[in-house]
Amino acid sequence: MTAPAALGFSAAPDVCAALVAWRRWLESERQASRHTVSAYMHDVAGFLDFLTEHQGRPPALTDLGDADLSDFRAWLSRRAAAGAIAASRARSLAGLRNLFRWLDRSGRLHNPAVGLLSSPKSRKPVPRPLTEVDAESVLDEAGETPDAPWIGRRDRALFTLLYGCGLRIDEALRLNRGEAAEGDTLVVTGKGRKQRMVPVLPAVRQAIRHYLDACPYVLEAAAPLFVGVRGKRLNAGVAQRQLRQLRQLLGLPETATPHALRHSFATHLLADGADLRAIQELLGHASLSTTQRYTEVDAEQLMAVYATAHPRARG
Repeated sequence: MTAPAALGFSAAPDVCAALVAWRRWLESERQASRHTVSAYMHDVAGFLDFLTEHQGRPPALTDLGDADLSDFRAWLSRRAAAGAIAASRARSLAGLRNLFRWLDRSGRLHNPAVGLLSSPKSRKPVPRPLTEVDAESVLDEAGETPDAPWIGRRDRALFTLLYGCGLRIDEALRLNRGEAAEGDTLVVTGKGRKQRMVPVLPAVRQAIRHYLDACPYVLEAAAPLFVGVRGKRLNAGVAQRQLRQLRQLLGLPETATPHALRHSFATHLLADGADLRAIQELLGHASLSTTQRYTEVDAEQLMAVYATAHPRARG
C-alpha cells in the first residue's frame, strides 16, 4: 500500500488505497493524460487537506461518504477566499466528482451530495489569434533562426503545421517520422486518444520536406518527427521559447504563442466562410460550444472594423 506521504496528502489508509486504484483506472482505462491525472490528484489532495483540518484527523472512506453539501461548499468557499478563480474551482470540482463517481461504481461508497453542487460559472476567455499578416510573418521569420539552418527549417515546419492544420502543440510534437504529412491528409491523435483526420496543404508538406532534408539526424519511421539539437523528441518548452523570440523580434503581443497559431487557423477559416461544424471536426473539439468561441472572435473583429470605418463611429 502506498503511504500517505508518498501521495502528497494526509488521509487514512483506506482512502490512500482507493486513490491509488483510482489513479491507475484514470491512466489505464480512461487513458487520461498525465496533466489531467496530476491536476485531479492535486485537487483531491486539497479537499482531503481541508477535511483533515475541518475534522482534526485524516479522513477515512466513511468520512468521504458522510460529507454533506455544506462541506463541499465550505471547501469551494475556502478556495475562492484563497484567490482561486471560478475556472480553477470548477476544475477542482470536476476532479472531485470524477473520484466520487468512481468510488460509487466500484462499490466503495455512495455520496450523492457532490452531484448536487453547481459548478462555478466563468466566462471562457476569447481566443486571441494572430492576424493573417502576422501569422505569415511568423512562418517566414521562423526559418531565419541564427542557431542553425536546420533548426530554422524545423521551426518553420512546426509552426506551419500548427497554423496550416490547426494542431495543438502536443499533437504536433507527438507525431513520428512515419506519420509525416506527405499525403493530402494527416491522422492526428488528440485529447482522450481520439483520432481525427485533417487535410494537409501543399505548403505544410513542403515545409516538412525542407526540414527533413536539412535535419542532420536519420529519422526512422518510429522516430520523432520533430527533434531537438540532440536528436531527441522536441520539447514543447523549446518550441514556445522559439516563438517567444520571434514575438519579440516582430513586435507581436504576448498572446502570440504556438497555441495562438491554432486559434488563428480556426478564426481565419471562419472569417472566410467555413462551416462551424467542419471547424469543430478539424480542431477535434468534443463540443460545438467550444468551437463557438471563435464566432466571438469574429464578432470582435467585425466591431473593430465598424468602429474604425463607420463615419459616425469615427465622429
